Amino acid sequence: MAATIGLKACRKIRGAQIRGLLEAKDFILFDCDGVLWHGEKAVAGAAQVVNSLMSRGKNVVFVTNNSTRPRDKYVHKFYRLGFTAVALEHIFSSSYCSALYLRDVAKLRGQVFVVGCDGLRDELREAGIPCVEEVDEPDATIYDCALATDVKAVLVGHDDKLTFLKLAKASCYLKDPNCLFLATDNDPWHPLSSGRILPGSGSLMAALEVASGRKATVIGKPSRYMFECISRQFPGMDPAQCLMVGDRLETDMVFGSNCGLDTMLTLTGVSQMDEAHQYGNSEVDQSLVPDYVVDTIADFLPAFEEVEEQSN
Repeated sequence: MAATIGLKACRKIRGAQIRGLLEAKDFILFDCDGVLWHGEKAVAGAAQVVNSLMSRGKNVVFVTNNSTRPRDKYVHKFYRLGFTAVALEHIFSSSYCSALYLRDVAKLRGQVFVVGCDGLRDELREAGIPCVEEVDEPDATIYDCALATDVKAVLVGHDDKLTFLKLAKASCYLKDPNCLFLATDNDPWHPLSSGRILPGSGSLMAALEVASGRKATVIGKPSRYMFECISRQFPGMDPAQCLMVGDRLETDMVFGSNCGLDTMLTLTGVSQMDEAHQYGNSEVDQSLVPDYVVDTIADFLPAFEEVEEQSN
């Protein structure tokens, strides 16, 4: 249903239009932060939408660049916020896909130096990927700290305990051209409820790219690798039968475009309609432009109600 030539429609849809779109799709892929919830508060109606899609036999998949928690903790969060039918196999995070990449693609033989949170390390260990343990003294510097001898990859994710020493160590490991340089995602920043912003994994990745003179391989959206992970779990998955729903043009919409999926922007997160229209009126990069727009995924609810009315 996505436009194949010219400028994308970038049009708001509702009611019967949403119902027709959902009926045409077998898989619905959702981003999480800004689409389903903000922090520990679910977007109004989001849980009902997801639960309804699943009860109607749709394949619902969650694709998030958030690398701060392992999938089992995501399951608990979904349940806590009312998404009661979500199971582990529905969740594809950048941390989980990074672990799969290191295990199945790189076939890593050695340790990973992680610039990231404990949740990222937990996901790696679950996949059998050993991580370098941080054992430095509080006053250690790059001049006198120990460096592991078998580091075969540096993986950068969100790290709220980042230190200069950690960046320096990663830079040292990356001097070896045979050491892989990976990033969970390249999100530059994340919005906070206070109006402030939080630097994202992309900002840490950029620092190491400058220090090392190398470019990182990005695992998460908008990279195609996340979709390849999903496709391996769901054999026969047809991109034409998939809809990607997200709140960020630079990641979610480009991810969908890169993978041949129809895309839908919801206005409950980072990107807004005026930005989408700016890209839509330009021929520079149409991959940033959504095929469809809704104010919130709660706009799906009337489509379900119409189906129920017709069946009565």
